[in-house]
Amino acid sequence: MQLTRKESPEPSEVPPNLALLAEWAADRHGELSALRFRRDEAWADLSYVGLRDAVRRVGRALIARGVRPDDRVAILAETRPEWTRTHFGVLAAGAVVVPVYPTAGDEEVAWVLGDSGATVVICEDAAQAAKVERLRERLPGLRHLVLMGEEPGELAAEEALLARAAARRPGDLATIIYTSGTTGLPKGCLLTHGNLLAVQGATLPLIDGGPGDSTYLYLPLAHLLAQLIEFTTLIEGGVLTFYGGRIENVVAELAEARPTHLPSVPRLFEKVRSVVLSLAEAEEGGRERFDEAVRIGVLAADGVLPPELRDAHEAADKALYGLVRQALGGRVRWALTGGAPIAPDTIDFLRACGIAVYEGYGMTESAGVLTLNHPGAVRYGTVGRPVDGVELRIADDGEVLARGAMVFPGYHHDPEATREAVDADGWLHTGDLGELDADGFLTITGRKKDLIITSAGKNLTPSLTELALQNSRFVSRAVMVGDRRPHPVALITLDAEEVTGWAARSGVRLGEGPPSRDPRVRALVQEAVDAANATVSRPARIRDFAVLDEDFTVADGLLTPSLKVRRQAVTERYAEVVEGLYGERVEGSYGERGAADPASGPRPDAAAP
Repeated sequence: MQLTRKESPEPSEVPPNLALLAEWAADRHGELSALRFRRDEAWADLSYVGLRDAVRRVGRALIARGVRPDDRVAILAETRPEWTRTHFGVLAAGAVVVPVYPTAGDEEVAWVLGDSGATVVICEDAAQAAKVERLRERLPGLRHLVLMGEEPGELAAEEALLARAAARRPGDLATIIYTSGTTGLPKGCLLTHGNLLAVQGATLPLIDGGPGDSTYLYLPLAHLLAQLIEFTTLIEGGVLTFYGGRIENVVAELAEARPTHLPSVPRLFEKVRSVVLSLAEAEEGGRERFDEAVRIGVLAADGVLPPELRDAHEAADKALYGLVRQALGGRVRWALTGGAPIAPDTIDFLRACGIAVYEGYGMTESAGVLTLNHPGAVRYGTVGRPVDGVELRIADDGEVLARGAMVFPGYHHDPEATREAVDADGWLHTGDLGELDADGFLTITGRKKDLIITSAGKNLTPSLTELALQNSRFVSRAVMVGDRRPHPVALITLDAEEVTGWAARSGVRLGEGPPSRDPRVRALVQEAVDAANATVSRPARIRDFAVLDEDFTVADGLLTPSLKVRRQAVTERYAEVVEGLYGERVEGSYGERGAADPASGPRPDAAAP
């Protein structure tokens, strides 16, 4: 699909540095609404001028507390409007922002604050402040621990703040973002003002937005993707609409927030599809009607709807598409997904409903963006073409290599890791495996370090099989295991809401124990395994699986704060279960082997060599 794209921005269309972004935006957008948020159960707005004034107060307070240019200032808070005001206040003071995930445990907090050399920590509330306080003796460089909104008796002069902000240069450090790695302690990625503004310069022409548009933000601002959305929205003059603070209410709140732009991880979009599909299946023949409606909707989205299907499309719009659009607020015209692969069925569902969804690719080390699908060039099933300023090539071993102004200068205090990440010619070694098609669209096929080599010498990419398994709405997470083993097996967790809903619709009474122990639930998982196996190569097919009693969480250390699976932690936690899948049947607190149960039927390819 080829559509027109906006022209590349002139230099005046982006601020000279991020320290001046609030000043720059206030000059251009004045009294337009910049931030929208909930206060006392009602929506409130802060204008661009109001945001500039709030940012100035934060910056002046920091200078009054002795913060010097290039000092590290940490922010420990949930996504909220105060995060944005603090963010730009720190930058305006000439300091370096160190985001800390609010879900981080003591060891991670101590590591990030200590390794970065943070001199000030700004916390959202007393509970987060208490977390830092009990670590204080391990942080000799920490001078101040303050709450958001707390100010010293006197503020520094406004002129001093503006002079500091104007003095920042493209090569100056803007932030140190600690990657939530799936193994080991997180590494601090150094990102400059120039890195981050290079991304803005390359992506602003591709994103249709401006005054009157509203971007709904629920993603953690400790993660770079949310910060990029923050920058883009405010540069374009849109409204940054913050979620109400309860992650479980996001879908319900969208109808009230009515955004035009919805950036998200795939999980949200997949949940919307699952809910609609569950409702459809509650009626006789509902699944067939749902599938046909999606098929017709995709034809319409592609502009190839046959005349004889127009009436059916109008009927489906009243019965399905329109209701989904209204559930998301009725105005979403641009949805962005990234951070993890999104199921093709989910993309088709959204497109059928008239919601354009674009997938992109990047990493913290590339300032967040390397490729992007956009209205000017989109190919579903890929993560788009390289944005302007990015060179991309595939190494002989299949690894994606990138070069450009977005690529970071290195890891904090880790020259060895920096040399491994960026070679002498400036190529960033992403660690991802991928393929470029003839038109330059990139497809990510897996992680290099996750590659599984069976005892028979077969190279398998687990993410392909895992995504196929997670296409089932009853499966929450799937981890494929099989390195140096004769064949792959899987550890699977359940989507509790979907299983409970299925049981209610089917008149199934689940017992007192975990649903993973119920043969009928394990039969659902077996269906998911069968469906996934039908889509992957023979060596990559799952021969056996265990359904675990509980889902993975950030709190139990099995997910990163950005919700990526810590593969090594999972396989270590469930080592006994894995051994059982390759040997004797294992029963215990971790769940049971699903495919071994008679109710689950025969395992696919059970006798295959």
